[in-house]
Amino acid sequence: MTSRADAALVARLRSDLEACQFSVESLTELWGEQADAALFRGQRVPALRAIETVDSPLATLARAFILGLPVTIPDFTAAMPALGIDGAVALGLVDYAGSSDEAQWVVPRLDLRPYSFIDSHGAGEFFIASDLGELALGHAIPEHHVLGVGGASMTLSGLMVGDPVGTVLDLGTGCGIQALHAARHAQHIIATDISERALELAALNAELNGVPSIEFRLGSLFEPVSGESVDQVVSNPPFVITPRTEGVPAYEYRDGGMVGDALVASVIRGTASHLRPGGTAQMLGNWEYTQTADAFDRIAEWLEATGLDAWIIEREVQSVEQYAETWIRDGGTRSGTPEFDELYRAWLDDFEERGVTRVGFGYIALRKPVSGSPSLLRLERLDGPLGSSALGTTIAASFAANDWLVAVGDAIADARLTVSGDVTEERHYWPGAEDPTVMTLRQGGGFARSYPLDTAVAAVIGACDGELSIRAIVDAIAQLLEVDGVALLVETLPSIRELVFAGVLLPPQR
Repeated sequence: MTSRADAALVARLRSDLEACQFSVESLTELWGEQADAALFRGQRVPALRAIETVDSPLATLARAFILGLPVTIPDFTAAMPALGIDGAVALGLVDYAGSSDEAQWVVPRLDLRPYSFIDSHGAGEFFIASDLGELALGHAIPEHHVLGVGGASMTLSGLMVGDPVGTVLDLGTGCGIQALHAARHAQHIIATDISERALELAALNAELNGVPSIEFRLGSLFEPVSGESVDQVVSNPPFVITPRTEGVPAYEYRDGGMVGDALVASVIRGTASHLRPGGTAQMLGNWEYTQTADAFDRIAEWLEATGLDAWIIEREVQSVEQYAETWIRDGGTRSGTPEFDELYRAWLDDFEERGVTRVGFGYIALRKPVSGSPSLLRLERLDGPLGSSALGTTIAASFAANDWLVAVGDAIADARLTVSGDVTEERHYWPGAEDPTVMTLRQGGGFARSYPLDTAVAAVIGACDGELSIRAIVDAIAQLLEVDGVALLVETLPSIRELVFAGVLLPPQR
């Protein structure tokens, strides 16, 4: 999607960005950590104050592309000597403030910033171009807005399983950030979007970051890959639940055009039709709670006929009021204005009409079995702090643990397990007591789960050093507690299975 002339200009752009060290680290050093944190919250004044008297190419690019402010033509020319102003105009990065013959300033037309991360392949950094946000525009964003890297996209990139694969489908690519991440472990990426502008910016970002393995296709949901199958699907789909009411903006980057959470259900079913055996999918989604149905019951129905292994992790639940406020503000409409109140009423009317009381948000991990029927349907609520932002490794390990549990069956009693190195145990005592009143197992990494322990399970875990089988450990504990060993084994094994899936206990040679 990038012409040869554009490719040459993009190469010059990349050269200029690298020459002035346009990186996350350099920008943080330029204006300080507190100003950086304020920018993340959508406030630019601290950063602006920090660089008011700074005259450098880095400060010029920061003012233009991150703070969204005009810069003088001499300053911009000095900051971009290889690309030049005409090249930046040709790429759509800036425009002259007035006629090109008389202008003394250039104004930004795109947001362009560095983005750093750490995944299973190590540290990395991309340059990401997207549309100007509300801060730079000074008003609500338009419906065709192409979003840059935000909290949701960083969450999804962390969920992405990074095992080597052939083909990845990035469904609803937006600015292309997930496709760029996928290129670190996939031979080929198909990136789709309903927005031509999104695909243009995603192609620019692929060229800017030297990633040639992405194929861009225009179309809705799975239409661009009709009849094809892939090894992995990643998607931050346009799942936001928006009233289908006249006057309510339908932003392309977040609104799928369907009623309620039907878009998420559609993506799950479509994934089942396009995954190869052994293929996986990681995505984000919303789901509705109604007056008569729990969201998990509805999700289970979506999954029932797909033939997929499924793991749903709910991270947050909001009231319909909180949900409406969040997404109306996300579009740039400010609280306390007549426009905000009108949109707020439309959202609440829609939820009331359909009997929706709350909305959940979370992660969806799917896998197509290599053969046979699905062996995993797990729906859980984990709303505490996470032990890691890179959860793709955890997801892959848990799917592997599930396969081991299925294969070993009842013979797990004869397995020799070990405790993961990130696990700690807490014990709380009444003053002067010899025995603890509360015992809790805590996982340091992954989903940072905590498990309340009874005496028997705590003793079993404490003895899991790979030397003795679970059966032998339980028999020894039963003798100490003077209880029946067989009954104690039956009572203990469900907890052992759960801890294996969670990565607290590790099977042999994993």
